[in-house]
Amino acid sequence: MNRNLANSPINLGKRSFLGLVLALAFLSAFSGAQEAAKISKFGEYKGYSETIYDSWIRSSRYLTMRDGVRLAIDIVRPAKNGQVETKPLPVFWTHERYRRAFVHEGKVISEAASELLQPLIKRGYVSAAVDVRGSGASFGTYRGLFTKEETQDAYEITEWLASQPWCDGKVGMWGGSYLGITQLMAASTKPPHLKAIFPIVALFDLYGVVYHGGIFLDDFTRTWTELTVKLDTELAAAPVDEDKDGSMLKAAIEEHKSSRPTSAVVSPLQFRDSRDPGTGAYPYREWQPAGFIKEINESGVPMYLWCGWFDSFLKDGFLMAANFMAPKKIVTGAWSHSPRDKKIAEEEFTRAAVEQVRWFDYWLKGIDNGIMKEPPIRYQIMKAANGSEWKTAARWPIPEEKDTRYYFREGPSGSVKSANDGLLGVAPTKGAAGQDEYKVDYTTTTGQTTRWDNAVGGGFGYPDMTPNDQKGLTYTTPPLAHSIELTGHPVAHLWVSTTAKDGDFFVYLEEVDAQRVSHYLTEGELRASHRALHKPPYNNLGLPYHRSFAQDVKELVPGKPVELVFDLLPTSNMFEAGHRIRITVTCADKDNAATPQLSRLPTITILRDSAHASYVVLPVVEAQAEAGTKTK
Repeated sequence: MNRNLANSPINLGKRSFLGLVLALAFLSAFSGAQEAAKISKFGEYKGYSETIYDSWIRSSRYLTMRDGVRLAIDIVRPAKNGQVETKPLPVFWTHERYRRAFVHEGKVISEAASELLQPLIKRGYVSAAVDVRGSGASFGTYRGLFTKEETQDAYEITEWLASQPWCDGKVGMWGGSYLGITQLMAASTKPPHLKAIFPIVALFDLYGVVYHGGIFLDDFTRTWTELTVKLDTELAAAPVDEDKDGSMLKAAIEEHKSSRPTSAVVSPLQFRDSRDPGTGAYPYREWQPAGFIKEINESGVPMYLWCGWFDSFLKDGFLMAANFMAPKKIVTGAWSHSPRDKKIAEEEFTRAAVEQVRWFDYWLKGIDNGIMKEPPIRYQIMKAANGSEWKTAARWPIPEEKDTRYYFREGPSGSVKSANDGLLGVAPTKGAAGQDEYKVDYTTTTGQTTRWDNAVGGGFGYPDMTPNDQKGLTYTTPPLAHSIELTGHPVAHLWVSTTAKDGDFFVYLEEVDAQRVSHYLTEGELRASHRALHKPPYNNLGLPYHRSFAQDVKELVPGKPVELVFDLLPTSNMFEAGHRIRITVTCADKDNAATPQLSRLPTITILRDSAHASYVVLPVVEAQAEAGTKTK
């Protein structure tokens, strides 16, 4: 797989997340901030706080943790006319995995002064960034993702910042991806002075991402590991101020060489109850926010969750919104983990910059700008032909959603030359017979610029899915007489049998336009041996939950039908009149998932008779087409 480290968010931290496009975006977002008129609404903020500083002063040093490990910290304090502000100010910081600072063309580039933060700094906030232990210029070794040691560091750092004479005692956190997850882990330790967080594209359930539906996303995990190892041992971070000759940085990098590669840690941990022999921990309980719901709720830290419809951690945002009881907001737009398209990036980052200022002004400065009087949920409805539309909601799933069954039917639809070219419709299946056979094709793939690739530094942009559809089973509606909005979580119900003892099943939701180009919207996966359903340990939004403990795994009996029930990642899309809704089923995604390949190709059968109806439940909103069968 082609990876460009220089353009990776792993290499540049949030710099690729921010992009150079931010300079113009910020000028637009905050122009006229000192005008008399006050405006505070989503993506626009004027008159509530002023830009009173023109620059900042950066310093760096080591902080010594309780066990003697020294962590590198950058501190950026606002200044005016070259003079640093000395009065106490609120502080926000990030627990950085991808280097808090690095040297580029002889100049130190600090994440604590990145473009997204400059509107805050100039309004009177102190910014800080700390390399997590075992990374950047920090000492120590990296033993795993979001370990107890790393999380306890966050508590100490937060309280140290609050105790400084230039801090007024109010501390916030910010950052995306890994840096968003560390905010939630920090909240789980309940630091007294942590007053608000702003997690961007953050994870909730580690197992649900690494082993999506019980299927190991090996490319995602391997690539992230390779890039972080390179950062920790080869692409050095900037040294701290006291390290005049670089000897301390060199010593820290030597310690990093003893770190555990993440892929080697998680690849053997195939089940939710797997135990890591290297630490004795249960990572899918102890190394994720989902394992600390009670503690995070006890902390009461307000959170602003920032999500994208094409992000790898998309479902996680809605699970956090459902399970964390502190004051919160969630925004989901039509973007990916690290948008590469200039227009999309400018749209997202402009809004994120504004919302971050509004959020911290309210919670850290006590400015009553009305942000908490707005609806807690804001989402963008995607439209293939007519741009997009923003809507708000008081709860999720939204009340207007009507779960509607779309059944797999015999074709042809005449829309694609797939293995079966089946139809998709709301009329229930009739008759005692009906099935589609499929010889597994291990070359099926969603490509190398998927939501999973984008999360680890790759590009983003799904191709026309038709070539992949042609290698699988498809079920496609006739052209729609009216537009149909889907907003929520689709759920697949597949009755299958196979000649093998196990199998991976990938289900894709697509929109086929008038030119028969098939546009990817979302997906869901399940390894058949993980099909057992259990009561979830948290609010799972009413969706099917696969516990995936070792004892739950059950092989298939060749030729015996079983029902597979699993959800697809949520979406919000307006299917245009004249377009079609398509469901595609394959048994591999070769560029992203580790599906075992059998020398004798299995044959799977999808049943669609009255006793074994296969269908997907789609979250229809204000459908103008014929009514479907409402389900619970």
